[in-house]
Amino acid sequence: MDFTYNDEQRMLTDSLRRLVSDSWGVEQRRERAGQSALDQKAWQSLADLGVAGLLVPERYEGFGESPATLVAVHLELGKGLVSEPVIPSAVMATALVLNSANEQIKTECLPLMASGSLVCSVAYLEPGQRNACRPATTHAVHEAGSYTLNGRKKLVWQGASAGKLVVSAVLNGETALFLVPADAQGMAVQDFPTMDGYRCADVELDHVVVDEAALIAQGQAADDALASAMDHGVAAMCAHAAGAMDRLVEITAEYLKTRRQFGRPLADFQVLQHRLADMLLHKELATSMAYVAATALGESDAAERRRLLSLAKVSVAQAGCSIGQSAVQLHGGIGMTAELEVGDYFKRLTHMDFLLGDTDFHLRRLEELLEG
Repeated sequence: MDFTYNDEQRMLTDSLRRLVSDSWGVEQRRERAGQSALDQKAWQSLADLGVAGLLVPERYEGFGESPATLVAVHLELGKGLVSEPVIPSAVMATALVLNSANEQIKTECLPLMASGSLVCSVAYLEPGQRNACRPATTHAVHEAGSYTLNGRKKLVWQGASAGKLVVSAVLNGETALFLVPADAQGMAVQDFPTMDGYRCADVELDHVVVDEAALIAQGQAADDALASAMDHGVAAMCAHAAGAMDRLVEITAEYLKTRRQFGRPLADFQVLQHRLADMLLHKELATSMAYVAATALGESDAAERRRLLSLAKVSVAQAGCSIGQSAVQLHGGIGMTAELEVGDYFKRLTHMDFLLGDTDFHLRRLEELLEG
């Protein structure tokens, strides 16, 4: 896979860089993070640049871009800590719907998702689960031409911003995926902020009835579609984190050049130069592993795809932890305050380790793959 930017990718990233610089400053970002409702203007500005329809094929009015473009876009979004539902909707939900056989849902939803008119999120985690993907306590019953869903979902990424939720449930002993309107009768969505500037929601389904056409996939097809959503989400998240690290290294270098101690800039002290060099090395490693994750999306062998994605996730999480901690320490006491945006990046890089499988989960998966 060629990751050298072509003319279209260069124009897209340049436009995104300007947009993020203008509209995702620290105060603007924090204000949006405090609102439960989606900022439609900010979201639409991303959609107008093609971010929402990046993975949607042209036949569904999208752009059908490759994983290489996915990395390029999320590197830029990560630099600005963009917290709009790009990964949950434009990446994960889109990949899930594309990997189903329900052509009606594809035709109805994908064009709306590509234009930014519809936001979707995947509700798969349940109370008591940490890294599991398969449903355990949410059940669906088929009767009289419809399905009735009962259960609870937790930590639905940007769940309150979604117009529709992809809900996993147990149907006849198998995994099933349903497309459920967020305002469906019997659906309760409780929104809350997370430490990294994103928002999540807990969802309760109390006899929620959907028609038969809402079934996205069932059985092995549902498991495969959900796995595809997780894989694409991990790849996008690795690129997002690498972009955040890039910007955090820039912020720290600028601070060391301007902050003076003993009549000299901090950047003149060799021990701090070494710390900054270590940060730069970790940032380059994270960027390389983001490209590895994108390459994995094109891997036909499922075991090899999982191996590459887990390697990338673990490496990027470790690099983010190191860079985040070093940045706070090099800023001194002020690095612990809300006055600077260093803490925003530190929280995002720390929290990403727990999204879509934490380090322990991916290390166990690598161990199982090696033993196999």
